[in-house]
Amino acid sequence: MKNFFAHFRGDLFGGITAGIVALPLALAFGVSSGLGPSAGLYGAIFISFFAALFGGTNTQISGPTAPMTAVSMVVIAGILAVHDGDVNKALPIILTVFLLAGLMQIGLGAIGLGMYIKYIPYPVVSGFMTAIGVIILVTQILPAVGYYPKEDETYVTQFMPEAEEEILENILKEEAGEGILVLEDFEETIKRASKITEAEMLKEAQTLGAKEASGVLGTFKVLPNALRNINWLELALALATIAIIYGFKRITKVVPSTLVALIVVSGVAYGFGLDYRPIEKIPEGLPIPQMGILSEFKLSAISPYIFTALTLALLGAIDSLLTSVVADNMTNTKHKPNKELVGQGIGNSIAAIFGGIPGAGATIRTVVNINSGGKTRLSGMIAGLLLLLILLALGPVASQIPAAVLAGILVTVGIGVMDYKGLKAIPYLPKDIKLGPIKLSSEVIIMLTVLVLSSVWNLVYAVGIGLVIASLMFMKKIGDLTGKRSEVKPLDEKAWPDEKNFPVRFKEEVFIKHLKGPLFFGSTSDFQQLAEQIPTTASTVIIRMGRMQYMDQSGLYAMEDVLQDLKRNGISVLFVNVLDQPKYMMERIDIIPDLIPREHLFDDFKSCLQWVVANVEDKY
Repeated sequence: MKNFFAHFRGDLFGGITAGIVALPLALAFGVSSGLGPSAGLYGAIFISFFAALFGGTNTQISGPTAPMTAVSMVVIAGILAVHDGDVNKALPIILTVFLLAGLMQIGLGAIGLGMYIKYIPYPVVSGFMTAIGVIILVTQILPAVGYYPKEDETYVTQFMPEAEEEILENILKEEAGEGILVLEDFEETIKRASKITEAEMLKEAQTLGAKEASGVLGTFKVLPNALRNINWLELALALATIAIIYGFKRITKVVPSTLVALIVVSGVAYGFGLDYRPIEKIPEGLPIPQMGILSEFKLSAISPYIFTALTLALLGAIDSLLTSVVADNMTNTKHKPNKELVGQGIGNSIAAIFGGIPGAGATIRTVVNINSGGKTRLSGMIAGLLLLLILLALGPVASQIPAAVLAGILVTVGIGVMDYKGLKAIPYLPKDIKLGPIKLSSEVIIMLTVLVLSSVWNLVYAVGIGLVIASLMFMKKIGDLTGKRSEVKPLDEKAWPDEKNFPVRFKEEVFIKHLKGPLFFGSTSDFQQLAEQIPTTASTVIIRMGRMQYMDQSGLYAMEDVLQDLKRNGISVLFVNVLDQPKYMMERIDIIPDLIPREHLFDDFKSCLQWVVANVEDKY
């Protein structure tokens, strides 16, 4: 306990500073996610406190981050669309997915997978981070200009026919669930349809319109409408926020410029009584557990999002452990990756129970903490407690913050989170792939694939596809490199020293093949051409395997195919010095002894030569 409080003064300053930096970002990420500013604040409070308490990185400050918020935004939008845009109906399912992601992180840490996160290829991470920046930047254009598609009557009206169709389809589903045969009792359908109000139709049309306008592509679809309906006050507030964030950094970095922009622009807007749009009201008092997670739990409602929860868990793990490495470099310490994952999982799980969005280790907040004197886990816990105090004391005040200010903050976050290092390297990366006359870089292909698919399609699938492409390309590169060193190709065989006294009279009858290096998926096609290089006069083939250390499943079946071809042609095959691993593999599928009898296995070339002299007939 004495050691825990030994650096109390530094931890106090570090935690307070990090908490202040976290405040505007937590509110902004909450709004961006679609659950409102309180969700961002709750996430920051609980993740910061519990990830610090149970985690494996002493100085790490955790909370909602840009990557986690971008994926959460997709999850929330998808679940809301299924529930007609009703947050109250969708919230238990959304929070259950977040809780599941937290529990998965605990599981990843418990089984020791923290050590393996580092093997995710850089091009995948780079493309994903840049895509996160693009998504945040583009999706904040609409709130920055004060345009909200759901409130544009002209835009929403065009979805009324589709809304009618959706509502009627829901009525038919209800009747089917109740066992009502529509064709036999069509009057019941008409009766229920007649009870639909104009307000319900409008709400459904708004939900459809909001879904159509979501994401990067959705933003571009409605951008012409937004530009025709710019709210110049909202745009001015957003631009002023951006200008202060970048401008104040030039004056001093002691005070967080994001906080300065939040206070100054919000203060001016509120003080002068401007007619701006405030953020959603932040509930007063302590956060309340969302018991709907348990009372309304349905496995069928959660099952489509299990892979998404796993993606959130893995993304949070990567995000956190990368920040842990930064903290290690700054403090000359060594973090515990698996313990850190358990801590992050506990933090995300508790945050989900209280209605918070998921998060991870936050690099900027961690750096601020360390630079301000933070030394132990107490600093992260203090940051969480400070945010809780701000919630309790200043909740009503924070509810007056203009929505355009948070949009301006998020624009700077989107610009800052992009991986410029990876983008700048694109022209200089080696072009290792040929498509006809065009040479391309495999790493650039992976990066751009993840970037484009994440931005315009699906973050979850894009990362998966990026990992698959990266794995395949890695396998090909290693295969090519190993294949160059592996001599299983049908080349002219040069005699080994112990073969120089091989009887000349058997030159036509006996063919000797040397295998050097592994027989694996990258070299099987060359090995399968073995039959083509065997002279037609040969009745016996000696395969020397003393330098073939490894055989994979592809190599095993290639060997089986070649041996079957030789057996059909009446050619005897002798193995010399088969090493343990290839021998074990061939015994598993009975190549030994079915195709190669044990009397055809020799420990050395001398004993093999004795068999040849005794059994091979000199015909030529």
